Order: sequence, then C-alpha cells, then structure tokens
Amino acid sequence: MNEELKSNKNVLQRIFLGLSSFQILAMFRRGLFYTYLSLYLRFFLNLSVTATTLFATIPMILSVVAQNFVWGPLTDKIQKRRIFIVIGELSAGIGIVIVYFVHNTFADLQLAGYFVIIGLSIIEFFWSMSNIAWSALVSDIFSPKKRSKAMGRLTSLGGIGQIVGVLIGGVFYDGYGLKYDGYGFKEGPLFFIAAAIMITSIIPILFLVPEGGAKRSWNNPEIKNNFSSGESTNSPEFSYVVFLSYIAALFIINVGRNSIAIPFSQYLVLESGFAVDPLTLGFISNTRGIAIILIGFIAGKLTNKVGLRKTLVISSFFAVIYLIIIALTTSLGLMYVGRFIWGAAEVLIMTSSYALASLLIPQEKRGRLFGVYNATFFLSWGIGSTFVIGPLIDRLIADGIPENNAYKFAFLISAIITLGGLIMLFFAIFIERKRGKNNGDQKKNIPKKLQD
Repeated sequence: MNEELKSNKNVLQRIFLGLSSFQILAMFRRGLFYTYLSLYLRFFLNLSVTATTLFATIPMILSVVAQNFVWGPLTDKIQKRRIFIVIGELSAGIGIVIVYFVHNTFADLQLAGYFVIIGLSIIEFFWSMSNIAWSALVSDIFSPKKRSKAMGRLTSLGGIGQIVGVLIGGVFYDGYGLKYDGYGFKEGPLFFIAAAIMITSIIPILFLVPEGGAKRSWNNPEIKNNFSSGESTNSPEFSYVVFLSYIAALFIINVGRNSIAIPFSQYLVLESGFAVDPLTLGFISNTRGIAIILIGFIAGKLTNKVGLRKTLVISSFFAVIYLIIIALTTSLGLMYVGRFIWGAAEVLIMTSSYALASLLIPQEKRGRLFGVYNATFFLSWGIGSTFVIGPLIDRLIADGIPENNAYKFAFLISAIITLGGLIMLFFAIFIERKRGKNNGDQKKNIPKKLQD
C-alpha cells in the first residue's frame, strides 16, 4: 500500500511539474516580449498611444471570438485539451518569426508597426486554442478542493519565469545600452527567443501531462480521487444569470486595472515623468512578478480560509488602491510599492475568480464557458486602453496638457472604472444569494469556506 501511495504521489508530482514548466516558459515569453513591445511601437515605429494599444485589442478580440465560437465548442465536442495546447503554441512560434521578417521589409515605420499588430492578431486566432485548452485542462485535472491552490502555485511559478523574461527583455531591448532603443525587436532577438520558448513549452505538456476531458479515464485510483473526472456532469443548478453577473463584474474590474498595462511602461520612460532606462523599467515591472511569486504560493490557502467571493472583493479593492498610488505618486519608491500591490491583487483576482468560475461552470461545458471567462481577461488588456485610456491621453496631450499629467489623469480614470466593477461584484454576489444558487459550492467535497 505504501508503495502504491508513493507511486500515486510521483504521478501527481510529474503532472504538476509538466504544468508548472509550461507556465514558467509561457510567462517568461510574455515578460520578455510584451513588456517592451509598446515602447517599440510608440517610440521606434512612431505610433500614437491609441495605436500602440491595438496590439492588445485586436488580437484579443480575435482570441475571444476563436475561443468562444471555434476552439471552445470543438474541445468540448472531442473532449481533448493537450493537443490544442501543442498546436496552438507551435503555430504561434512559427507565426511570430514570419511577422518579424515581413515587418522588416516595410520602409515606412508606421506601416511596419501596423503590420506587427495585424500579424499578432492572425497568430492570436490560432494561439487561442492553447489558452482555452489550458483553462479547461486545469479544471479537468484538479478537484474543486485543489484548484485554487494549484492555480495559485502555477501563477506563482509563472511569476518566476516572467521576472527572468522581463530582465532579459530589458537587456536585449537596447542591446544592454550598447546599441539603440528598439534594437531587440528591429534586429530580431526578442522575436526569435519568444518563438523558441513557445516551441520549447510544448515538451513538458507532451511528456508529463495526461490528456484531459470530461470522459478521460485514469488508470490510477488515487489519481481519480485527485482529478475532477469523478465529478457529475449533470449540473441542474447551473444559472446563466448568476454566471454572467460575475462575468460582467469581472470584465469591468479587469478592464479598469489592465487598461493601464500598455501605457504604464510608456509613462515610466517619459522625460517629463520618471525617465527610467529599460533596465530600471524591468526592475519596476518585476516588483509585480515578485508579488505574484510570494502571494501565489499562499493564494490557495488564503482563498480556502477567507472564501472565494471575499477574496475576490478584497483583491479588487486593492486594485483600486494601486491605481491611485501609481496615478498620484511622484516617488519612484512608492511606484515600486504600487507595482507590488498590483501583482498581489492580480494573482488573488486570478486565483479566486478562476476557482469560482470552475465551480459555477458544468464539467461538460468547460471549453465553451471558460472561453467566456477568459474573455474577461483577454479583452481587458486592450479594450480599456484603445477606447478609453489611449484616446484620453492623446486628446489631453493634443490640448497642451503635459504628457506626464495626461497619463496620471488617465490612470485615475482606470481606478474609477475598477471601482465600478467592484460595485458590480457586490451586485453579482447579491443576485447569487437571492436566487439561492450555489451550483458546485453545494457539493459535499467542497470546503464550506469556498461558499463564502
């Protein structure tokens, strides 16, 4: 029996190793590439603030469309996840190399910038099959009791990859100060490293992680107890009204807090602002990564102790706080503090909202409805920036407002939007309790605190 338990534990450790390895590589690539892309588009390719936000908006719209109407329904139909991750990462790795070579053929720098945005949009349509499959796979593998803990640790480990990626990206962006700003994109190393990481991330998924799906059978009895394959696929208590109420609140919260993600790095390098160099920008950005690592390891225990809904409310409130700090501070030290709170709030919002969504979503609809859940994050990176924050900054600058003040005012607007989402979250909780719908929360194998 002891040998059997040891074997079961080893299987679980191997699976988690595969998932965490993928997450570390994925976050490494995001930190390396996307932290500095807006700088390249804004200051090297001469796009406006609003135009630079399009690299988040258009690709994310296509991602959401693909997840909800193509890949989500398809993965639900065939009940497989791993193959979608593999194909998605492989296609993105090849696609980003193509984008680099083609964008370098344009003599007009602004046209080159717009092509980068278009190219990334096409890539995202296929890459999104990896995103939706990942979300569904984690719920397939981990039972309700263990999802928030697993998600917190995966996010935390991903933070390590992001920190390393941001630092390396800062080194390559200007050739460690020996070349010129934008060197890492113009000459290709950031494109090539990102592509290599995408393709490499397939390896742990292929060799360490089992296939998912509602009807997958696990040979190991202990694994069955830890995996969610034993959950009933019948969810008579599922309520679209409750689910969509949470989705609406989460969308507004994420739009508010993520709408500054693209302009933030531009603000820090402004001569009229903090005028930081790429390496210092990397250090500030990595304060968020440190918070994600530290808080991620305790996020599961915290949400289980405090409750998913209470954790989501508290972390959303802190999102408002860090936006106010970033908007008002003139101290670089306080900017680090605000960035740390940013990371802490982010990991708790992601962990608690994912665990809550996994309880509300029936097992047989995970592909489709996790596409809706993912939309609250994916769309938030660009929608707020492109339609609110970016145009607002451009308008204020055109009206003669100093650049740094234009950014500061926009950040305060982001705080107000996030506060509006927090109010909607209270409304969603009210609707759920009024309807008496707790869906999966009522299952005996879910701790009572998850119902709070």
